[in-house]
Amino acid sequence: MMFKRTLLAAVVGATMTGAALLPVTASAETTLRMAYDADPVSLDIHEQLSGGILQLSHMTHDPLVRWTKDLDFEPRLATDWEQVDDTTMRMTLREGVDFHSGNAFTADDVVWTVERLKRSPDFKAIFDPIESVTAIDETTVEFKTADPYPLLLNLATYIFPMDSEYYSGTDEDGDAKDEIVKNGNSFASSNLSGTGPYTVVEHRKGTRMEFARNPDYWDSESPGNVDTIVLTPISENATRVAALLSGDVDFIAPVPPNDLDRVRESDDAKLVTLSGTRIIFFHMNQERVEAFQDPKVRQAFAYAVNQDAIADRLMKGFATPAAQFSPDGYVGHIDSLERRYDLEKAKTLMEEAGYGDGFEISMMAPNVNDAKIAQAVATMLARINVDVDLKTLPKAQYWGEFDDRAADMMMIGWHSDTEDSANFHEYLTACPDADTGAGQYNAGNFCNPELDKLVTEANLEVDLEKRAEMLQQVEQTLYDEAAVVPLHWQDLAWAAADNVNIEPVINVMNFPYLGDLVIDADD
Repeated sequence: MMFKRTLLAAVVGATMTGAALLPVTASAETTLRMAYDADPVSLDIHEQLSGGILQLSHMTHDPLVRWTKDLDFEPRLATDWEQVDDTTMRMTLREGVDFHSGNAFTADDVVWTVERLKRSPDFKAIFDPIESVTAIDETTVEFKTADPYPLLLNLATYIFPMDSEYYSGTDEDGDAKDEIVKNGNSFASSNLSGTGPYTVVEHRKGTRMEFARNPDYWDSESPGNVDTIVLTPISENATRVAALLSGDVDFIAPVPPNDLDRVRESDDAKLVTLSGTRIIFFHMNQERVEAFQDPKVRQAFAYAVNQDAIADRLMKGFATPAAQFSPDGYVGHIDSLERRYDLEKAKTLMEEAGYGDGFEISMMAPNVNDAKIAQAVATMLARINVDVDLKTLPKAQYWGEFDDRAADMMMIGWHSDTEDSANFHEYLTACPDADTGAGQYNAGNFCNPELDKLVTEANLEVDLEKRAEMLQQVEQTLYDEAAVVPLHWQDLAWAAADNVNIEPVINVMNFPYLGDLVIDADD
């Protein structure tokens, strides 16, 4: 069968609402109609470090290695690896793999990709430990770190080799095809060539994305049988759930807490849930609000917020209230850290800091389920005389505002990219440094150089017990200084039609391996 490859520039279409969000698709051998709360902000997988982009990466690219359900590593584009010495790892690459463009995948593409990651504003912080990567031959690459680094395989799960030949040169406007443009237009943001199970056929931003099965996909052992995927972004929770239960779509994520029972009790859908490790919290911007420079004020905010009430009432128990970044099971987790809701203590701290009469702040959050959480936090802060001007936005718009640090308090959810505690601090509370990428998502501008130094030392410590102690010291300090206002670790929920076997392809990282998805034939 002939197949026409389409490496497509994104088409920006008008946003539709209500029933018009559900497109009528052409018939295909096997089609998955999927609804997420948002579509990826870009086709450039290095433009933003976010769940949406990483979900896209696993559809259109392949990592060198990927996580299993039990957080072990399995080979993908790297078939084997060995630790040559304390600072050198050698990887053997899979042979016979082609990109969507038809270009052959080689070690040079891995080198090119890592070098691009090291200049991406969002990714360069976690790739800073890699001193060099060298193509030994077409199927062998060697990674070198300046010092012993215990998380190199963890980083390899975020190396999705890109088609270096395809992204070389300049576009019709004379701009470099490999340019990384945050929240803007570039060749890479609207054109894609990976090695993954799907190609992008169409992208009408904010409205519709269509993917077609890659007929030349290297993984012949994959059980996946889905030929076409149509992604419809539906930000409204109720509309997204209704689309599944009415049969207009086959798979949705996330399932909001208020609708868990509704889906669970349906005869036409199945619900799959997992305990989550993604922390939801608020930053307090110390550059925008002078009061936030006082630890007592930050502590007062932490004492004013009732995480248990939010998890119980708004999340319907589908969340674990948090007092720290690291969930149970992460090396930096401290069992003894307790949530500190105490309204009288909060008022006392505000008085001691000289802000007993309170002050005004702005707050931003995404306008999905997070909007209700943000409103609850604003109400709680009002009890310590803080007047909150809350603005909520669709996710696609919110991240640009977050990058611009557009409000005094900003909500963010974060899943550790390396399944390790250090990652939280590196991105969320490290002193912001545009050159290294440290603190790239530190919207609070919190800065403690001693903690940065401690995390750097922990990332060089191969004694895992000592390393855990160091990262627990980091968590304790962040707690004591109230660097952020933690809320909860968000549990994960997906739902699908009965014949869509989602359970084998989902994971706690929330990067469904849709290339392996199986849809049973209709009876």
